[in-house]
Amino acid sequence: MNPPFIDEKNQPQPALAIPAKMRQKIRPLPDLLISQIAAGEVVERPASVLKELLENSLDAGATRIDVVLEAGGVRLMRVADNGCGMSADDLPLALSRHATSKIASLEDLERVGSYGFRGEALASITAVARVTVTSRQADSAHAWCLQRSGDEGDAVEPAALTAGTVIEVADLYFNTPARRKFLKTEGTEFAHCDEVFRRMALARPDVAFSLTHQGREKCRLATTDFSRRAKEIIGEGFFPQARAVEVAAGPLRLSGLVAMPAYSRAGRDEQYFFVNGRFVRDKLLMHAARQAYEDILHGARHPAYALFLTLDPAGVDVNVHPAKTEVRFRDARGIHQFVFHAIQRTLAAPVSAAGEEGSGWTGNGALINNAPGNSATTSSPRASFAPYAGSVSYQAPLRMGEAAAQSYMDFARAAFAPQTGLSALNSSFGAVPPAHPAGLGPSLESTPGAPALFPPECAGNSPPLGYAIAQLRGIYVLAENAQGLVLVDMHAAHERILYEQLKNAIEAGSPATQALLVPVVLSATSREIATATEQADTLQLLGFSVASLGPRELAVRAVPAMLARGDIVALVRALLQDLADQPASRVVEAQRNALLSTMACHGAVRANRSLALPEMNALLRQMEATERADQCNHGRPTWVQLPMAALDKLFMRGQ
Repeated sequence: MNPPFIDEKNQPQPALAIPAKMRQKIRPLPDLLISQIAAGEVVERPASVLKELLENSLDAGATRIDVVLEAGGVRLMRVADNGCGMSADDLPLALSRHATSKIASLEDLERVGSYGFRGEALASITAVARVTVTSRQADSAHAWCLQRSGDEGDAVEPAALTAGTVIEVADLYFNTPARRKFLKTEGTEFAHCDEVFRRMALARPDVAFSLTHQGREKCRLATTDFSRRAKEIIGEGFFPQARAVEVAAGPLRLSGLVAMPAYSRAGRDEQYFFVNGRFVRDKLLMHAARQAYEDILHGARHPAYALFLTLDPAGVDVNVHPAKTEVRFRDARGIHQFVFHAIQRTLAAPVSAAGEEGSGWTGNGALINNAPGNSATTSSPRASFAPYAGSVSYQAPLRMGEAAAQSYMDFARAAFAPQTGLSALNSSFGAVPPAHPAGLGPSLESTPGAPALFPPECAGNSPPLGYAIAQLRGIYVLAENAQGLVLVDMHAAHERILYEQLKNAIEAGSPATQALLVPVVLSATSREIATATEQADTLQLLGFSVASLGPRELAVRAVPAMLARGDIVALVRALLQDLADQPASRVVEAQRNALLSTMACHGAVRANRSLALPEMNALLRQMEATERADQCNHGRPTWVQLPMAALDKLFMRGQ
């Protein structure tokens, strides 16, 4: 008899009765039931079936795959390819559990180079649907066909097929009606299938794809290169906003496209990450990508990217989940740092020169598309350039922790010098009166040292952002370059300049620390205490003094001076968690950057501030010399390019 148990109110309760079925002896499960249980992990919905069938086609070496769906893939799913095909003897094995041609030993499993390898997909699908497989090898006289529903049907019969394999999956979950009730509407299930189709098509631009639903062709993709396939899959709006990533370090290689912050999304619908060609949703990779955008993207927005990480198959374990969308890296910290720095360096490139005149490119990758008949896309490359201005110098000591007064761009020091570059902006943080009263700035003719309106002799050697010609409503700077008109949001641009200067000033030396008069004591887990002990040197480098007071307590005796007024307990906990999970903590840096961003925002030149032309030119030159100058700290674009071709179309010139 089972003893009574005590409930949460310390009242004895009667023992639970054991159902009669629980008292039966252990016995093996039928093969069909085993397959149906496995199908719960592999076959979640029609999109899961489509993913497995597409992977099998690609593993078979197909160069063309045609997909036909009915009722969102529930009533019928047909996948036809021109791959290597299967023999009559292979067909029954293909529908059997744990039968595959892709691995044969543990060494093969540790170095998986194919999409499929578990030998479970077709067996699981067959357990919950009516499956027909027709296949023909190149040297076979004719094709062979095998039909199976659940555990019924094994006869292989001759059939007609030109080449390759055709798999039809009908009446999904016909024998498990409870599972079928969990499916959504036909439109929703088709949307999931369409997303899987697009992921596979993006991963393999060398393969032609077509998708048909309810007798209507939804998508047809010819064999092409990655750039064209990215336009077709992600959309025309993504590609002009994207920067190419191409970084290699030993066996690691990261390539693809990352969108600039101006193209941020409300969700993660345009985030594609492939590891050795396999689409994955890995938290480590998503975390690295998110951190690369951390100080250039609004916290509520999400970046967009299509990235391919290539590494030795032995360095990644794909045998984590039957769905194969999760992976585990053997050197997780190294992968995280590699991906993070590769994306960060790409986004941190200086302001890029516009493409060829009339191409439609803007400085931040956007297209000015409001002109009548303006082309929607272009593939003209954008070339980066060497900074025009020199290094930034501070004219007054920077006192951290204090609110920065509005900085002053010295009129006299910003002399116009098109051949040798311009002097750096005066970034001293003091309340300096403006050089000009509010209102309209001085005219071009009255400005000492002002150049002619983009003289022809300067066209070949003009800086990417050109030369200032006017200021609009005290908010925007208008400049002329070789491509046409440049519009600059002066507050956003100056904010980014000051922010990067502040970061450089902090990184130039060790952060100032502040000892706490009364140490902060916090309860800690054994993992947190172990991390604090093992990472003592790292904590000291970051400006923290953390020591163990006992088996369950930590004492914080010093913190960085600029973070002394924050929530120390929450900060230390987050710091220890980050140190335990990542190779180098970025929690403190994120807290520091948030403070520096606020200081830069308050210190940047405000709207309705009149600037002289030399001051505007100084701002342009500093933008060209500043990393991430394409957008402000909040992800807004700082400048756009309106090419001459767009201006001509606005006024119908040449039409």
